[in-house]
Amino acid sequence: MSTSPTDTEPAPTPPPGEPEDPRLALLRGMVRIRRFEERCVELYSAERIRGFMHLCVGEEAVAAGLVGELAAQDAVVSTYREHGHALARGVPMASVLAEMFGRATGCSRGRGGSMHLFDVARRFYGGNAIVGGGLPVAVGLALADALRGEPVVTACLFGDGAVAEGEFHESLNLAALWRLPVLFCCENNRYAMGTALELEHAQTDLALRASSYGMPAWPVDGMDAEAVAEATRRALATIRSGRGPCFLELRTYRFRAHSMYDPDRYRDRAEVARWKDQDPVERLRTRMLGDGGLDGASWDRLVAAVDAEIEAAVADAEAGPLEPVEDLTRFVYAEPS
Repeated sequence: MSTSPTDTEPAPTPPPGEPEDPRLALLRGMVRIRRFEERCVELYSAERIRGFMHLCVGEEAVAAGLVGELAAQDAVVSTYREHGHALARGVPMASVLAEMFGRATGCSRGRGGSMHLFDVARRFYGGNAIVGGGLPVAVGLALADALRGEPVVTACLFGDGAVAEGEFHESLNLAALWRLPVLFCCENNRYAMGTALELEHAQTDLALRASSYGMPAWPVDGMDAEAVAEATRRALATIRSGRGPCFLELRTYRFRAHSMYDPDRYRDRAEVARWKDQDPVERLRTRMLGDGGLDGASWDRLVAAVDAEIEAAVADAEAGPLEPVEDLTRFVYAEPS
């Protein structure tokens, strides 16, 4: 990825009346997430971000391809590795950074940090630090929407480690039984923290396991943003037709350790290198360069625009105030009536 763009002009837009290549939106979305995460590493190393932080470098195709296909009224329930999901959902970058800086202008008022991003206006319901904890929340949201007659879908993202939790089985069973509008999205990056997939699951075909609950389920190349988007459209069409939930097993890989505290000694370096050969950002960029959908100058302008957005967000977030001491018990105890 180029880090020295030739100029800082905005990326080109199509002529009036001519639609933008949808691949450009996918590429831009992935670049925003990748560059944001890389900047977060620098900020964390400088102790400007504290606490736990889990990065999705390598998994950007899932966030850009899946979340980008959802309607504004749909709901999203995420995990503690949710920066990319939040950005793809439209949560402002400055709001996400302010949360990680512990500022009151953060999307959770600076109280949740990296693992607890939340934006009710965009129906982004976490950010959840509990493995599998978002699954029953998603089923509850979908049930509420169904009872109100709202024609919307709840997308629930979780990792392969959550498939070993009891909530997974309870949630899929209930959603299928009641034909609830839930899109279950398993980001299978092959490691539950430091435990390899084959050491945790007797049946490693997670889509096959989900299909046992009587819902459509299929695997997807989670390193290909276009494949993720196409599979998401197919699943959403099924759910919106009233046929109940669907399950996508998004086979992806995180290039970095589980968290910033993880020494990452459980993976062979050659394995990581093999997966980096499938880098989703480079994969789509190369495809578009090859067929004329992108040129070098446009790519440089895209990266420059993203970098400018990130630096503006950093400045905005750091300028935010800390929560006043007198407000620290707000939202902890019930307000007197």
